[in-house]
Amino acid sequence: MGFMNGRMTFARYLVTGESPLPFGQEHLDRIAEHAIGRHGTGETQDGVSFGFSGGEHVLDTTFDLAKNVIEDALHVSIRTDTDKIPNSLLRAYTEIELKALSADNPTGHPTKAQRAEAKERAQARAEAEASDGRFRKLRHDPILWDGRENILYVGSTSSAVLERTQVLFRETFGREIEPITPGRIAEGNGYSTETGLSLVGGGNGEEFAAIAWAENLPSSNDVLGNEFLVWLWHTLQADGDTLTLSDGSDVSVMLAKTLTLDCPRGETGRDHLTDAGPTRLPEALRALQSGKLPRKAGLIVSRHGMQYDLTLQAESFAVSGANPPKAEGVSGYEAKIARVETLRHMCETLDLLFQSFLSRRFSAEWDSEIGRIRRWLEVAA
Repeated sequence: MGFMNGRMTFARYLVTGESPLPFGQEHLDRIAEHAIGRHGTGETQDGVSFGFSGGEHVLDTTFDLAKNVIEDALHVSIRTDTDKIPNSLLRAYTEIELKALSADNPTGHPTKAQRAEAKERAQARAEAEASDGRFRKLRHDPILWDGRENILYVGSTSSAVLERTQVLFRETFGREIEPITPGRIAEGNGYSTETGLSLVGGGNGEEFAAIAWAENLPSSNDVLGNEFLVWLWHTLQADGDTLTLSDGSDVSVMLAKTLTLDCPRGETGRDHLTDAGPTRLPEALRALQSGKLPRKAGLIVSRHGMQYDLTLQAESFAVSGANPPKAEGVSGYEAKIARVETLRHMCETLDLLFQSFLSRRFSAEWDSEIGRIRRWLEVAA
């Protein structure tokens, strides 16, 4: 089941309102009312319908306390059914109909009216065949509602899945969900900036007033996620791979496996690097020196003896491919509880690491920090 085994991919949302605890049958009853096939808001004009499913597999539509409630967390899935007639089949049917309609034409060529009729017949034939579901594609993505923290984890980074989840959650529970992004985290801690990015390669003192990808972000401060990855890159190289967090714990961090950098102006394109240590590659540093900014990075993070291997998306703080450590000596229901606790601990670690950046970013020492980073880039050149 979704978050209960294997690697995790997710975006996080803060659920408005009071804590839902304790989770009980009333929550499952609401979910059942909005299960796939019963949910009223399907995008039927696009051949798409969606609703809740049980989570064990794509055809699971049962909900019960023993399966779906894990102590103070609720775990189900959102299923999306897409009916789409293959274009190759439509073209084939159109050609067949066209050939039959124009067989007796003196010119040997179909008329404009015959072409239109052939398309209509082909569409009708394909839709008749599609009515039995033969072209239907089924997908389910896990959802975990952490009642203790009132956070919703959606096991996908697809914008379509995330948008449908927001609609489905609102209609089911009458609550809004707000994405947990760098800007929202900063604003929640009392930080706010309208100055744009203040980190730029080349050491020329320039600041970007506009960021190519910023227009579609939930918060104008989400570009802080790009700054965070630059700061982390420099800090790990200049000060070592171990940082002390605000709760007094130490975290070891390594940038590993993957790194994506993009031009904030949208002019010089994107670099996607794959290596055991991508920041050590000459082309990675050259991209940063040219003004490109990290948008996605692979991280290996270790805290409290727990190591996490994951990829972090800078502006959304969405996590993909996270490989949490396995709980030793537990199985069954206890293993599920341990899995939820591991998820919480991983996200807490990432948030504390980001808060370390924020405390520096919004302090009087930030100008000197920028100076250190720019000198580092100049020397590296």
